[in-house]
Amino acid sequence: MQHVKSILTQEKLMIRYALVLILLYSLPLIVLGDNAHIRVHDNLDSNIAWYKVLIRSNELFGSMNATIPQVINGLPRGVFGTEFSGIVWLHALFPTMVAYTLSQMITRLFAFIGMHLLLKKHFIKGADTSLIRVGVSLAFALTPFWPSGMLSTLGQPLAFWAFLNIRNRERSWKSWLVLLLLPFYSSFVLGFFFFLTAMGLLWLKDVIKKRVWNPLFACSIALMTLIYLAIEYRLVFGLVLSEAPNSRMEFVNSTLGFWHSVYLAFVNFIFGHGHVLTIHTLVILPILFIALQVAMKRQNRQENSQFIWLLILNFVLSVWYAFWYYKGWEPLKEQFTLLNTFNFARFHFLRPLVIYLGFALGLHILWKKSENWQKRVRICIALQIIILFFCNDEIVYRVYGEPTVKQFYSVDLFQQIKNYIGQPKQSYRVASIGIHPAIAQYNGFYTLDTYNNYYPLTYKHEFRQIIAKELDKSPALRTYFDTWGGRCYLFVSELGQNYEFKKNSTTRIHHLELNMEVFKKMGGRYIFSAVPILNAEEDGLRLLKVFDNSESAWRIYLYQAK
Repeated sequence: MQHVKSILTQEKLMIRYALVLILLYSLPLIVLGDNAHIRVHDNLDSNIAWYKVLIRSNELFGSMNATIPQVINGLPRGVFGTEFSGIVWLHALFPTMVAYTLSQMITRLFAFIGMHLLLKKHFIKGADTSLIRVGVSLAFALTPFWPSGMLSTLGQPLAFWAFLNIRNRERSWKSWLVLLLLPFYSSFVLGFFFFLTAMGLLWLKDVIKKRVWNPLFACSIALMTLIYLAIEYRLVFGLVLSEAPNSRMEFVNSTLGFWHSVYLAFVNFIFGHGHVLTIHTLVILPILFIALQVAMKRQNRQENSQFIWLLILNFVLSVWYAFWYYKGWEPLKEQFTLLNTFNFARFHFLRPLVIYLGFALGLHILWKKSENWQKRVRICIALQIIILFFCNDEIVYRVYGEPTVKQFYSVDLFQQIKNYIGQPKQSYRVASIGIHPAIAQYNGFYTLDTYNNYYPLTYKHEFRQIIAKELDKSPALRTYFDTWGGRCYLFVSELGQNYEFKKNSTTRIHHLELNMEVFKKMGGRYIFSAVPILNAEEDGLRLLKVFDNSESAWRIYLYQAK
């Protein structure tokens, strides 16, 4: 009895150390604030600016027909998502980096709690394996998740714990509370649609295999789904129920050949995906295959069976992801619009849960093999945590030379531009070349260009007239815009798909061909270019002034439409 108490005390101590490490991992954000380096793609270039624009618009609780005039002469309010999202409220209540830091810490804390509860209650129950439970939970909590996804992937272990409790007919208000609250700090389309589908399949398996209907389990799945649909009512209306054509209706993503899809499946399985990075290649993947060899020799054990099925599911999810882009799907997608407007490839968003749950089971299998393997398990857990620490955003994006948050949005620089123009921002429209339009939007300018998940198709076609000649020069850009168009940018063939020309760039635009008549007709008056346009006069532009300061990543050439 004394031995058990000692082990429990040891686990509590390890949990405290784990929480300290999570805090330490978050320290760069806490200490550096606006001077921190964070992800640009699908973060600084979009979501963070969206929160700013939405809050500033006073349309947070706007009607279904409300628009945000700051973007594309009236972006539908629904594009910015629900007002019942926790991350939106963080950005409404706090400055950008305070909100961002709080969101990171909240997500990582509940990721740790959820994975630890799941492992301890349902998978790794031994008193002597607390190191595996705490170590894997900590590693899972430190994965570089997509920031605006919140608990969409990292909250899945907590939800799985709750669902398994209900499935086992345990009467606990805590499980139901988790299912009620998680939807307010996660996204249906960025994780939980796929997770709830998996839970539905688990319920169906029980019905078919065990002849157990378990209505309470079915009701819990239905309840969480209904809560998500109620919270995401704007998305449901905008993409599913609305008949107004939107840009995603021209989305064509099934373009890969068979062998390219096979290659992509293995790449995804080995390295993962940018939106759900698991950093599993160096330590976890070898452990999974070593544990598989051990598990195959010892059949008829529940843990081995669970581990093997998780490994198979892991690979199946990568295959599904890759083959969603196989060109053989395209005829079907042309018939059913929903297959284009909703990204069903994202079933691979289940992989963080599957990989780290498999990691825990694999370590447990090896732990029971011998004392020597117990030492190796300790080393593997430590190595994985060390690797994850080196994958901290501050290290990664500093090494890659990305700007800090302050350098990216360059508030002081754009205030100088605003003062120079000297007119109310709502009285004119701007567009950007060589930098993301999110920067101008964050600074309060009204933009003709944007990056959004969807927007009116009529606007896409109208905007295309401005850049038509540039698209004609570059088949890659033409395909990129015409078959997706989420980035409604002033594309320039000489720049390609590069939107971050810092002040040390020597790039010049020699032969710009924009339709300035359409630009002016749409309200456009100024262009913020990160590079000089040598034929500006010929294209109907006049250089007014060059703006630069020491705290900005950009040098902005301010052009006016003549």
